[in-house]
Amino acid sequence: MKQTKMILALAVVLTTITTSCKKSDSTPPDVPLPPIGGYNNANEVAAANLKAHWSFDGVLNERISTTAASTSLRATFVAGIKGQAVKLDSGYILYPTIAALNSDIGSFTTSTWIFTQNQGNGSRPTGVFALTLGATKQNDWNDGPILLSLENGRPTTYNDTLVLKTNIATTKGGSLLKGDNINDYGIRETDFKTVKGANKWVHVVTRWDGVGSFIDFFANGVLVSNNNFRFRDAGGIGFGAMTLPAATNTQVLFGGYPNASNGFPLSAVQGFQGLFRGNIDEARFYNKALSLAEINALYELEKVGR
Repeated sequence: MKQTKMILALAVVLTTITTSCKKSDSTPPDVPLPPIGGYNNANEVAAANLKAHWSFDGVLNERISTTAASTSLRATFVAGIKGQAVKLDSGYILYPTIAALNSDIGSFTTSTWIFTQNQGNGSRPTGVFALTLGATKQNDWNDGPILLSLENGRPTTYNDTLVLKTNIATTKGGSLLKGDNINDYGIRETDFKTVKGANKWVHVVTRWDGVGSFIDFFANGVLVSNNNFRFRDAGGIGFGAMTLPAATNTQVLFGGYPNASNGFPLSAVQGFQGLFRGNIDEARFYNKALSLAEINALYELEKVGR
């Protein structure tokens, strides 16, 4: 009888020890990460105005509409800033018309991460992202409405810098009005900001404010565009809200200038035009001019994989 009681007591002690060990060694419940700029992840930033998103996580499809690429050249997948990214080895990706991007834009913001090199003087500029008028209406590479490109062969370029350029085009009174901005020309660090972004991930945002008629771009949350070229006008009157010509079927192109070599037969290939070499990730299109706070939130969230 005494032996039985001792065995039972020992069992109780062992059970208590085991239970205590399990409690002390158990994994604590997940603790939500603190918001950045009031957002938990990048998809929450200006969510109502996000019209297209290419995450490039192993597929080329645009995420919101699920639209697949119609053509791609030398495109593979590598590790990205968030999940996977697409790598273009002097390649491009062309999409058919995406309905959400086929109406008057008014104002816009594009956001994308790029990882590329400065190829040095004598190298050819490359396209990064373009919203085009479509294969049947794009008569020239800068007919718009939007083109983000790199001009890394410019004489003022240093080996570790990226020269960014944004072209826009809008239809007003039956005429096609064109403008651009670049982080070059004039006094460095006064008229524009240098982007030391070669061989590392850089967050690039382009923005058209259709109310003030200002075109700007940002690198890693910092305004870097040229102060002298922000306001775009015709005869002193701002371009205003961006509009498309009638019967336009826009198409998105990554990695090249819209020309006859990548699906735009009406646009002749120019000698200066090259194809993108590097990685692209988390490309987004908004039909509004994002605020600086929203741009910074996108940068900070995606930088940490959120």
